[in-house]
Amino acid sequence: MIQATTATVWNGYSIFIDTLCQGPVPVVSDGEGNFVVFRSELEAQREIVDDLQIRLQQFLDGERNFDDAITVEEYVVPVIVHPDGVITDEAGNCFGPKVE
Repeated sequence: MIQATTATVWNGYSIFIDTLCQGPVPVVSDGEGNFVVFRSELEAQREIVDDLQIRLQQFLDGERNFDDAITVEEYVVPVIVHPDGVITDEAGNCFGPKVE
């Protein structure tokens, strides 16, 4: 995974969820307010699985209910990363470079 701010245009993958108000939006950030873009689809898929494993363990530990633990709303979307850090999805929607 790398930050969405680079010097050239390149293709990558982001993890999105569907929201009621904004529609599909990226959800993974680097802790400094930048969207995270993965170099491969597999890397992004593994991030979703890692998060799912955490939720399942929280269920086993009694910290989360079953339905919440097994529900996966995240999905991987191909994106283009622009020199200014903005990412665009396949529908042409622009995000970033900072999480709002």
